[in-house]
Amino acid sequence: ADTASASSSAVSTDPNTDSMSVNLAREQGVVVHPTLGMSEPWRYRNKAQVPIGVTEGGLVGGFYARGSHRIVDMDTCLIQDERNDEVVARVKEIGRMLGISAYNEETGRGLLRHVVVKTAFRTGEMMLVLVTNGRDIPHADAWIGSIREHVPHVASICQNVNTKRTNVIFGDETRVLWGRDVIYDYIGNVQFAISARSFYQVNPVQTEVLYSKTVEYAGLTGKETVIDAYCGIGTISLFLAQHADQVYGVEIVKEAIEDARSNALLNNMRNVKFEVGASEDVIPAWKEQGITADVIVVDPPRKGCDPRLLDTILEMKPERVVYVSCNPSTLARDLRILEDGGYRTVEVQPVDMFPHTVHVESVALLVRDGIHR
Repeated sequence: ADTASASSSAVSTDPNTDSMSVNLAREQGVVVHPTLGMSEPWRYRNKAQVPIGVTEGGLVGGFYARGSHRIVDMDTCLIQDERNDEVVARVKEIGRMLGISAYNEETGRGLLRHVVVKTAFRTGEMMLVLVTNGRDIPHADAWIGSIREHVPHVASICQNVNTKRTNVIFGDETRVLWGRDVIYDYIGNVQFAISARSFYQVNPVQTEVLYSKTVEYAGLTGKETVIDAYCGIGTISLFLAQHADQVYGVEIVKEAIEDARSNALLNNMRNVKFEVGASEDVIPAWKEQGITADVIVVDPPRKGCDPRLLDTILEMKPERVVYVSCNPSTLARDLRILEDGGYRTVEVQPVDMFPHTVHVESVALLVRDGIHR
């Protein structure tokens, strides 16, 4: 249903530029569909990352005040799953009771930096990650016992150690305090193992909408070879693999590829191969090995595709390119390059992945000149 919130107009960090991009696309004959929004655009986030601070009343956790690093305590966020709010509130309560100190950015002292909660919407499993400034947690057994007692759906309690003076949330070391090192969830028919540091889309309802549109635009009949650039933990790759002959995924983050391979095994999908590296380096190497793609799917970060990847796509000449974008400005820029290289943009489908924010994702279908859709 086209019931998107007010955030669903195609805007990002530069609304004027993005609006111009959409209007120009329409003038050039590209179909830009109405944004696919949520019928219930509330409580959709499956992950909470809450910074922890301290006041005279003890631990607080919530949002930073505008233009500062002063933490405003928060008990409820209307776009967070209620269970996330419940766990964060419980952790703060237990921390106050046990006298746990909060990290102080100015002094570099104090223990608890962030509370991260992940909730699997389909299975109901929950993971709690305590991000700490050091390995030692006072009263760890009491803390874990109380969390397990009051939050029965928690399947994993982890600790991430971050002792650096940085705004980055996670450090390099993660260990399990209780339970499993992953929780499990589904998007469509595909199961995913989610670890403490796995990237996983925060809006599972709209993710299924986005990925279903991606598969539709790929036009798969079961005979195609597909390359998924920027594959992450394999979410889009595994969706595509249900409908393609062979899928190749590439991602520069080693840990993400390890997760992708595990997720392929978890779903018994043997027609997927993942490789670590930059797409612009790996895909030409695949071409030299005789691997050619009928369809290339790209899902780059906000800065868009690396220019060398765009050159690689133009050299490989797949029949279709499906471009999943989180930034309309860089999408418009990259579509221009692909069109100048012999492709035609057929249509674009915006999807409101983050209701009540200015961010909208979109899926664009391009076909090579001379190829009928």
